[in-house]
Amino acid sequence: MPLGQVKEKQFILIDGVICKVDTIAKSKPGKHGAAKVRLTATSVFGGAKMNLLKPSSEDVEIPILDKGNAQVIADLGNKYQVMDTSNYQTLEVDKDEFTDLTPGSEIEYLKAGSLIKIARKK
Repeated sequence: MPLGQVKEKQFILIDGVICKVDTIAKSKPGKHGAAKVRLTATSVFGGAKMNLLKPSSEDVEIPILDKGNAQVIADLGNKYQVMDTSNYQTLEVDKDEFTDLTPGSEIEYLKAGSLIKIARKK
């Protein structure tokens, strides 16, 4: 996808890291150059801030993220054991900022390969 068409809150890959776009600033084309896009994004699975500055015609990769709904089964210390409500598969998810979940709580999660993160509490 061309960088000029990327919107805020969209997921993109920056240096092979899945990030969610926070801010976008576009500059006008100058006398000797094309329009540039400067964006700031946050790593989905690491939380690090990342910046990207490229021409608006440059392509960026869009990751494939699976979203799912799950129910918390158990609190395992620094992780939760959750069960997907569609296929009944059990997964272990890091707590991150969700430390107040109890068994029986409904969540929405993001999954990319073997990486799993709680997106929000329902």
